[in-house]
Amino acid sequence: MNGARTPEIRSFGDFVSFFLSELKPRGKLITPFNVISLPIMIIGLILIVIRLVKGLGAVTNLSNQFPWGLWIGFDVMTGVAFAGGAYTLTFIVYILNVEKYHSIVRSTVLNGLLAYMFYAGAIFLDIGRWWNIYNPLIGNKFGVQAVLFLVAWHFLLYMITEAVEFSPTVAEWLGLKRVRKILSGMTIGAVVFGVCLSTLHQSALGALALMTKGKLHPLWFTEFIPLLFFVSSIFGGLSMVIFEGSITHKVFHFKLSQDKIKAYDDILSGLSRICAGAMFAYLFLKLLVLAHTHAWHYLNTPWGYWYLFEVVGLTFIPMLIFIAGARSKNNLAIRVAAVLTLLGVMLNRLNHVFIAYKWYIPLSQRYYPSIGEIIVTLTIIFAEIWVFRWIVHRMPVLEGPPAWAKEEVRE
Repeated sequence: MNGARTPEIRSFGDFVSFFLSELKPRGKLITPFNVISLPIMIIGLILIVIRLVKGLGAVTNLSNQFPWGLWIGFDVMTGVAFAGGAYTLTFIVYILNVEKYHSIVRSTVLNGLLAYMFYAGAIFLDIGRWWNIYNPLIGNKFGVQAVLFLVAWHFLLYMITEAVEFSPTVAEWLGLKRVRKILSGMTIGAVVFGVCLSTLHQSALGALALMTKGKLHPLWFTEFIPLLFFVSSIFGGLSMVIFEGSITHKVFHFKLSQDKIKAYDDILSGLSRICAGAMFAYLFLKLLVLAHTHAWHYLNTPWGYWYLFEVVGLTFIPMLIFIAGARSKNNLAIRVAAVLTLLGVMLNRLNHVFIAYKWYIPLSQRYYPSIGEIIVTLTIIFAEIWVFRWIVHRMPVLEGPPAWAKEEVRE
């Protein structure tokens, strides 16, 4: 296992020299991921410039009839749900004091922080007059009682909170022992604040969908959308932890001790049990909502089959696979269940945003993502992966705190 070196930073000049040295590439430059992602990112940056200069119509298929599309449906609604693993896992580790998940907290918080940073960029791109991005923060035009005002402030505060949670890792990277001690003391407070924010803004994103009453298909519209969004962010976020964690452990295995590698199987089993429990609660709520809205008669229609595909095929069946995988310690089954669950959460959010929105309009007149929207979305995803990889290569994310930080904790 490679340990991260601790620099001697005593002045701003030392920091600049150290940072410039860290910018040097590590590992192979010519890899399949680099070869695929770099050209897409270059094209995506060009499309982003075109969008900012010429407007949404130059790159997207959005219209007054379909104002929300892929950038809101996937980059924001889905992305934020996938980032839910951070608040769930920090609550389990720091509040419930379940120590066995502690080794994956740093990578999970880093994923959450980067996700919110890049998905906030997606909101910036989706706003028609992007130079008015500050309006939701000050409540201009629509007032401070609007849901969007709540979401905007929660996004901002949660990004700051996750930055505080991750900051001890940055201090360890820079060798700032005193700063690290101060930042570590803020962790519990940041976790509590972050969990409170997350429970609110995960549901608040669902509250935005309440504006679609009369336009969203009855199988998906309910006044309980905020609650369903919150519960699904728990198993959606933890499924992303399983998915990303499995890839990270394979790619960066050289940074992990044998003890952590062996313990990861038990971590996967535990996460799958939590996912299954949250999915059971979600399905029970969906059943209650279906009875409450009296939408049973829609099930025997094409839209009903689509709804059952989402709920049964991509929620109920993955839940059963999670249970079976946890009982038999079958990591492959757990990973398959995680992927199916992620697809289910993504489909649910896209259904709320544009697939089941204005469902009565003929298919030929509906919104379909443009190639430009897809490329920009891939650009955001790839850029997040590049930044995550850069940080993991340099900071003690996977290997844990350096020796001097561990001594500090024991003291």
